[in-house]
Amino acid sequence: MGNTLFIVWRESVEGILVVGILYAWLKAHPEGARGMRYLWGGVAAGVGLAGLLALAMMGVYSSLSGDALDYFQIGMMLVAAALITQMVFWMRKHGRALKKELEAGLERATNDANWMGVAIIAMLAVGRESAETVIFLYGTGMEQHGTAFAQFLGAAALGFALALLTFWLLVNGGRYLSWKSFFRISETLLLLLAAGLLVGGVERMIGFGWLPALADPAWNSSFLLDDNATVGNLIATLTGYRARPSLTLVLAYAAYWALVLGWPQLDKRTAKNAPDETKDPS
Repeated sequence: MGNTLFIVWRESVEGILVVGILYAWLKAHPEGARGMRYLWGGVAAGVGLAGLLALAMMGVYSSLSGDALDYFQIGMMLVAAALITQMVFWMRKHGRALKKELEAGLERATNDANWMGVAIIAMLAVGRESAETVIFLYGTGMEQHGTAFAQFLGAAALGFALALLTFWLLVNGGRYLSWKSFFRISETLLLLLAAGLLVGGVERMIGFGWLPALADPAWNSSFLLDDNATVGNLIATLTGYRARPSLTLVLAYAAYWALVLGWPQLDKRTAKNAPDETKDPS
């Protein structure tokens, strides 16, 4: 349940941050006081949309069986890995301007007396975070029955409580935990989790014969860290570590980190070589 706790913690902090920005702006502007109920209505709607997504996914889950269910789970693991990676890149690129963009949207809405626009901004912002959480949690393959479901709810509740505590520390104790440090550490953990999901998906595809294993195993490091033992299994779940990986898993893991480490540099080069539209071409 460590993945559940971490995902809920990380995504809840981000969601609370967004709601905090919206709330602080409305609180600081007298004309924004009327927008408070629209803000909370938008927050509720965003969470509701994520709830509908969760119900839809559980409906699909319950209607599938056998190989079809395995195929769906593989797809969700790969989708979750891709979304986590995309989210990290998006936050790196837009994180600094997020506050300004949200406040600009609120200012336009209040100037036009478009209070429904305030609700839509809140709904989209919160809905995005909540929907990501649903997909990420499903991608990790959490069991939803019996005792496991109770453990899942407990881990999710603890993750949300830790998110509230983390947000309080970030706001009131910046010298102990800064926003920069929080995002840097959590982004690294998210990328490791995405790599683990990718490895899990590729591993299942090898099991179905969709991909060749090539050399299997490429090595055996069980004597150093056994992924069937308690500590090794936790590290394997969080990072994609395998004590006896096939060569295909090694290549997939290496390709993922090559993409993660190389993409920012490629993005910078692309931005640098892009034509400056602010200049007069004449």
